[in-house]
Amino acid sequence: MCLTADNTVRRKVMSEKQKILIVDDDEDISELISLYLVKECYDTNRAEDGEVALTLFKEYQPDLILLDLMLPGKDGYDVCREIRKTSKVPIIMLSAKGEIFDKVLGLELGADDYMIKPFDSKELVARVKAVLRRFSADTGAGNDNNATTGVEEDANINRVRYADLEINLTNYSVTYYDKRVDMPPKELELFYFLASHPNQVFTREQLLDRIWGYEYIGDTRTVDVHVKRLRKKINDHTEWRLSTVWGVGYKFETLTRS
Repeated sequence: MCLTADNTVRRKVMSEKQKILIVDDDEDISELISLYLVKECYDTNRAEDGEVALTLFKEYQPDLILLDLMLPGKDGYDVCREIRKTSKVPIIMLSAKGEIFDKVLGLELGADDYMIKPFDSKELVARVKAVLRRFSADTGAGNDNNATTGVEEDANINRVRYADLEINLTNYSVTYYDKRVDMPPKELELFYFLASHPNQVFTREQLLDRIWGYEYIGDTRTVDVHVKRLRKKINDHTEWRLSTVWGVGYKFETLTRS
């Protein structure tokens, strides 16, 4: 049994609960986080170091990972890097390191959010819910782009196609010149969103709200980091490109061939 926000009792079978893997070498902290999440009807499992985390990741198959950076053996960065080779499962990094460099590095490795210790339990739960909600929405129901050039939608697939490029939001894949390009979830979601609104300019604030959600507590540099990563993987094409509109934001620009 678990309690809802209005303190009514709600029963859920284990198979219905979303699973969260907590990776922290501080047993007191991980146990406390687990208690908060169990109260919110999540199923949890805990790992105290990087190697155990990678093993449990395969066996437990979590819906989300709370990943501390300072771990014995493989640190959080290494664990995130390993997981991103095979999975797009949402990852929230936890760390006492509050420097911009640490945040940017975590996001560049594929983390979906970054929280600085100590944190409020209510904020942690809110972020977990927000990340899971965005991930579920983006991989499940259709997008709201109806008549945009290049976008294909039916009951089973959401994708956008341009010359030598396909971004598939249904199976989270990007094909560029007939080759698969690996991208973390937020990077792919940002690329898909821009490409599904060709020639429309979005400010960094708009992109932050649309991709990361209004609950996300961070600055607009997050958007710049992801665009920089995209440009390293996807070069400008003769028919389209990812453009910076100086002083405003970004757009996916379609080009007219002369």
